[in-house]
This record gives sequence, structure tokens and C-alpha cells, in this order.
Amino acid sequence: MSRGGQPKNREDGPERKCIATGDTQPKYGLVRFVVGPDDTVFPDILGKLPGRGMWVSADRAAIEKAASKGAFARAAKQQVKVPDGLVDEVEKQLARRVVDLISMARKSGDAVVGYEKVKDWLSKEVAQVLIQAIDGSGRGKSKLSTPHYGSYIGWLTQEELGLAFGRQTVIHGALASGGLTKRVVEEAQRLKGVREITAAGAVGKGKTAR
Repeated sequence: MSRGGQPKNREDGPERKCIATGDTQPKYGLVRFVVGPDDTVFPDILGKLPGRGMWVSADRAAIEKAASKGAFARAAKQQVKVPDGLVDEVEKQLARRVVDLISMARKSGDAVVGYEKVKDWLSKEVAQVLIQAIDGSGRGKSKLSTPHYGSYIGWLTQEELGLAFGRQTVIHGALASGGLTKRVVEEAQRLKGVREITAAGAVGKGKTAR
């Protein structure tokens, strides 16, 4: 199991080596960084920015280590500027990415929201992924179970899920198989690795997507 929460599997696509830990794993378990024209390190969440990529495990400690121990400068083979709060920026962008993907899945008919609709999808084995807000009522959430052989996403806030589903706040959601579901799960796993969760089971202050 990788530090980002994803199993290593050579059939899952190209692998990259983390510049902080030395671990090698599929690209979806890491975050790509590039050096901009002003020698500043930027996260490349979509993996499309020009320049030589530097890969770090989708793990909060790994990114903080890369930022504080000179790993970016060594990988880039030049002096670079590492902005303060880099890991928080990565978390923010990943959260936004997951929200956007869920929103696209909703618009294509592959997602539902609300306790009763989610419960219906689960009972009919339509749901592949159960999504619940981290700051939702534990008692209410416990009444729904992760689909057999499915996935669970439970580290987005009510506000973030609200953005994804076009509402103010959301506690329960579900995704059907196919479509964007696999990508949602992969991106959510990357977010889980870098998201700061408090001892009370909530997202660290100021970490919600906008």
C-alpha cells in the first residue's frame, strides 16, 4: 500500500518516484510539481503544465518534507522558491478537483444526493461509491453502508459536497459505476493523503475548497 492510500500495481499505468521518500508508485498516487518562470515551485494537479515534472507522494508529510529538506531544488537541479503553505495549496486544489469531478458526474446522471435517494441506490446495488460529509452527523451516516466491493469517500465537508451537487450543503451522496467514478475515487484518495483531519474528525481550519 502506498503512502497516498492507493495499492501499488504496475498495471495501473506509468509509475514515478517520489523525490521525498524514494517510493515508486503509479502516477495517480502522487502529485506533480513544476518550476515556473520565476523559479517558484507550483503544484500541477492535472499534470499538464509545461516543464520537467517533480513527483511527490500524495501525502501531507511527504510534501512537507520535500518543501523543507531541499528535495525540489535537488530534483530541479537549480535553486527554487518554495512558497509558504505549499501543502495547503495542494490540498485546496485537490479538493476543488474532486468537487468538480463529482459535479460533472452529477450532470451526466451518474450521481445522486440525499439520504433517501442514496439509500435507494444502495438497496438496488446501483451505487458504486458512497460519499458522506466528514462534518455530518455520525448517527445519520452510520445508517448507510459502503457498497459491497465499492468505495467510500468521507473526507469532504458539507460545504464542499454542496458545491459539487449544486446545493448549500450536502451530507449524503452516491456515484454509480462507470463514467467519472474511477477518477473521482483516485482524486479523492490523493486528497485524503494531504488533507489535515483534526482529532475530532473534521477538516483543519481553512481547508475547504473554493
